[in-house]
Amino acid sequence: MTASPLHGSGTDWLADKALRGLIRTALALPYDKRVPMMGAALARGIGPLVGYRQRAEANLSFIYPDMPATERRTLAGACCDNFGRTLIENYAWAEFGQRLAQTQPTGAGLAPLAKAAAARRPVIFVTAHFGNHEAPRQVLTRMGHTIGGLYRPMQNPYFNAHYAKTMTSWGGPVFEQGRRGTMGFARHLKSGGMGTLLFDVSATGVRLPFLGHPAYTATSAADIALKLDAVVIPYFGIRQPDGMSFSVEVESPIIHATPRAMMAEMTARLEAQIARHPAQWFWVHRRWKTRNDG
Repeated sequence: MTASPLHGSGTDWLADKALRGLIRTALALPYDKRVPMMGAALARGIGPLVGYRQRAEANLSFIYPDMPATERRTLAGACCDNFGRTLIENYAWAEFGQRLAQTQPTGAGLAPLAKAAAARRPVIFVTAHFGNHEAPRQVLTRMGHTIGGLYRPMQNPYFNAHYAKTMTSWGGPVFEQGRRGTMGFARHLKSGGMGTLLFDVSATGVRLPFLGHPAYTATSAADIALKLDAVVIPYFGIRQPDGMSFSVEVESPIIHATPRAMMAEMTARLEAQIARHPAQWFWVHRRWKTRNDG
């Protein structure tokens, strides 16, 4: 295998090659066939091949040790199915937006959002790898909001090289996490802008309970919000039983407090969503790793 300047592992390279080919094939299909096909491919083929399903099952066993193994396997498969559907929806972001054209957001955060927008006060939307995290941004963008983002590159560098384009091809400016990207994101917010942060990956920060076990959690969302007096609004795109449509929930703002307290509240909001829709969170994350883990 030829070495790549991206310095990913052999498994990363293999996963990317498989996904690239599958994405090309899927995009040639009609939307209604494309999305479920991609879900099935990740659940039954690529997910098991590259270890996604096994990692999801291991995490489910860690969090829910009393859950029957058959139920864990079913949930892990559903998680991979949602991952595949989300991938192809976001690669076909224009068609995805059209499919969301009739979706109306709900929730206690809509009024505070309108008030912040009228006052040109910065807004940070916080969400997670749950359902499809781009669905709320699509819906709120259609309503006239310009929403940027700060994203953490995916662990697979080969895949990240092309997946990042799905976030930057539409909407407001999107910045890669790091000193330079964070500064750009902060400038965007400071001008009265809006942006999204996903907070559910393991990162240097504070250790907070997540689903009953300590997990390292970055405080970036709270730190930036406190510095810029930004409104922090959790939102979630929840996949519906048909597998194709979404509800978009815009929740009440996170009250300003210490960064730890704010992140704990954001985590609690995510935990509540996972309790209602456990298959929609990305159980493949190495969420509970220690700092010495690879």
